Amino acid sequence: MLQAFKAYIKSIDLFQPSQRILLAVSGGVDSVAMVRLFKDAGFDFGIAHSNFGLRGEESDGDEAFVKNMAGQIGVPCYIKHFDTKKYAAEQKISIQMAARDLRYAWFDEILLKHGFSYIATAHHLDDQAETFFINLLRGTGISGMHGILPKQGKIIRPLMFTTREKIMELAIELKLEWREDRSNKSRKYLRNKLRLDVLTELYKINPQFSHKLNESIGYLRDVESIYNDHMAGITADLVLHTPKGILISIDWIYEYEPHDTYLFELLKPYGFTFAVVKEIVHSLDTFSGKIFYSHTHRLLRDRENFIIQPLNELSSGLKDEKAFLLDRGIAKIEYPICLNINETENIDSLVMGKDSVACLDLDKLVFPLKLRKWERGDWFVPLGLKGKKKLSDFFVDQKVSLADKEKTWLLTSGDDIAWVIGKRIDNRFRISPKTKNALVVSCTDESKDADEMKGSCCLLFS
Repeated sequence: MLQAFKAYIKSIDLFQPSQRILLAVSGGVDSVAMVRLFKDAGFDFGIAHSNFGLRGEESDGDEAFVKNMAGQIGVPCYIKHFDTKKYAAEQKISIQMAARDLRYAWFDEILLKHGFSYIATAHHLDDQAETFFINLLRGTGISGMHGILPKQGKIIRPLMFTTREKIMELAIELKLEWREDRSNKSRKYLRNKLRLDVLTELYKINPQFSHKLNESIGYLRDVESIYNDHMAGITADLVLHTPKGILISIDWIYEYEPHDTYLFELLKPYGFTFAVVKEIVHSLDTFSGKIFYSHTHRLLRDRENFIIQPLNELSSGLKDEKAFLLDRGIAKIEYPICLNINETENIDSLVMGKDSVACLDLDKLVFPLKLRKWERGDWFVPLGLKGKKKLSDFFVDQKVSLADKEKTWLLTSGDDIAWVIGKRIDNRFRISPKTKNALVVSCTDESKDADEMKGSCCLLFS
């Protein structure tokens, strides 16, 4: 294992033996094995441990374990406590994203202050397989198929040559001690479901599954590189930046097949998802003037060109537009109202009961969602009720003023209202004991109208 470890680092020029490496160590078997390999290889390294304070005494036990291990082998150890829940609430992001942001910002500080060249994490081939399938399930396209990169900026992953099974064998052979995180066995999280259920079966079919997948991922990375080079040339020829906006000639679309994919690659930098791009292509068979939105840009289908403009540069003439499409994957919008959007599997952490926050069962939603003003005849099933109610009657019951009614926006799934924004979700889309995935949507200030909202600063919410 040690020889394979050193050979892997040399073969891909991961780092130079003379460089100092900061190891991110949780105390789990993977990171403990990484520490042992670095020590036996004679590399110059230090240890960093983040205490996120999420598991009480267990978190403190992990910290004490890592600190003691560093002391025994005589390497510098850096430990920091984070109030992760507070940071997540302040930044309106998920706990997982908060933990990632906090620790990597701290790692960067350590690198600069103490002269380390890289941050090493203990990701291995099984982590790569899990990430591959997560991206496959989420439909991320070719960019999500290249897996976990061995080297990405200042982050290196020196265990990407081996599997969880081999790491465990090494730990047992060397009689290493490590800490167990009980949450790793919970099937509440998608990654754990894949590891415990899917990958186990694939290993039964082929014990070399992770290695074979890694070979395929390497091939996909090469294909992605060729693909990106090709699209860079196409983009240079077809995308024109003008004072009027970004122009893409409509005539070219008939010259490239498949139309959807080419247009998606051209529009992806402006936040347009593949589902919206398909709608744009379908619009070519209808009249001009149709408008489409991403969370940052508007696309107008003119007679000869697609005209793309940043939302924060558009005039107040947008207020006359009636509906806005929100496809899956959009994290925030700033127009016509400011919404923060996040998917999560961590159902237990959701804070429900706030009118300004909608916690919806993701698997019941039909994308793209639509954002529109309420209309006469609209009805929904208010949370807590079983029967439907006209929206006009709901407004009367809630003593909603005429001015507030005019400012009310709806988030709809198909033809159904999922959320009367800032007032009540529909009972059919509520979180239930059977919910596995949630979509959390928050409105930072539902009282403002479209013109006031334009240009507001939005953040992710969890």
